[in-house]
Amino acid sequence: MKRISFFMLTLSLVIGLGSCSDKIEETYVVNSPEYLSYADLRSSFVVKSAEAINQPGKFYFKDDFIFINEYQKGIHVVDNSNPENPQIVSFIEIPGNVDMAIKGDKLYADSYVDLLTIDISDMNNISEVDRDTSVFPYIIPEFEVGMLGNIDQSQGVVTGYKVTENTEDVSGYNEDYLRFQRWESSFFMMDGALSNSVSKTGTGQGGSMARFTVFDDYLYAIDNASLNLFDVSDAANPEYTKQIPISWQIETLFPYNNMLFIGSRTGMYIYSLQNPANPQFISEFTHASACDPVVVEGNYAYVTLRGGNLCGAIESQLEVIDISTIESPELLMTYPMTEPYGLGIENEVLFVCDGKAGLKIYHAHDPYSIDENEIAHYEEIDAFDVIPLGDVLLVIGADGLYQYDYSSLENIKQLSYIPVYGD
Repeated sequence: MKRISFFMLTLSLVIGLGSCSDKIEETYVVNSPEYLSYADLRSSFVVKSAEAINQPGKFYFKDDFIFINEYQKGIHVVDNSNPENPQIVSFIEIPGNVDMAIKGDKLYADSYVDLLTIDISDMNNISEVDRDTSVFPYIIPEFEVGMLGNIDQSQGVVTGYKVTENTEDVSGYNEDYLRFQRWESSFFMMDGALSNSVSKTGTGQGGSMARFTVFDDYLYAIDNASLNLFDVSDAANPEYTKQIPISWQIETLFPYNNMLFIGSRTGMYIYSLQNPANPQFISEFTHASACDPVVVEGNYAYVTLRGGNLCGAIESQLEVIDISTIESPELLMTYPMTEPYGLGIENEVLFVCDGKAGLKIYHAHDPYSIDENEIAHYEEIDAFDVIPLGDVLLVIGADGLYQYDYSSLENIKQLSYIPVYGD
């Protein structure tokens, strides 16, 4: 699964001898952007028949349906009226899609810089009903190696790159140029009985890695540094209302008890939603730099910190934070992990997606002894995120969608599996 990040790219020097004097050449890779025009982007929405899952991202549950993001391509719709036999029923093609949330029978999804409102009241007749254009920051896809060519936002959104190799004569450059290799960094804003309808009321539930959530009459969506608010009192016609600066590198949203918990690479931010139209800062818990989703239950927040690579130098771990005094959260315990991603908590049962180390399930009644109260460990799952639903657990991972019946913690059973087939 792709991760959006910073890239520092160094260039190699190739030195050749000329007939009379040394000739110094620099050979480097250039990634020239390829564009999808704004006109084509805004006429690209289409609903197709079911397709195999190739690169799953965020996911969302509402009524009898699971919505699974196909990274930057769209959303798979899964009929889950029978969790033992889920069926992919359609694919909503949405270029640039990464996140989603639902209010009633309207699904909100990003499409590069746009926000789409999609009517899912009839699953046999899904349609786009509204599009708010250019409400999200311009994003740039990641690339493997080399330099980034010039970006011209007027041409449309960047969907990929044409890779070429250039050689440049640098014989005339001074000694400092030759001693220190040049580098270029790029910033990426974005690092998922048969019922034929969903209810017209209520919201669904996303995983802990979500950047979209609906609370009351507002859709909250984070970019890399800000919280964006959309008034969805008229669900079919969202109205962008404001942007609230939060901090650099915010990543996830989790609403709980009229509060919004925002995970970032440097800490957890807590905002009051007593007035949903105007979230107010309450407090902040700071930790070492690491990728950081958060979930909350009762007096405790649970945070996974994933170190290594571009997430930070900290060792990967699970943190338990006391939020009984919400104005002054305090760290209670830290538990080592391998490469944790998403997590979930319900009725003091904690689910941790530890990447290639698998799915781990714990009793969390005692925050000081979570590691001593492991219920189950599914090592074969490359787990990314979870949604606990009372008796059924949804797990999305690099290899597919799993469902487990955990109504009896002494006898957890796998109900079904939808595999990933790859490109």
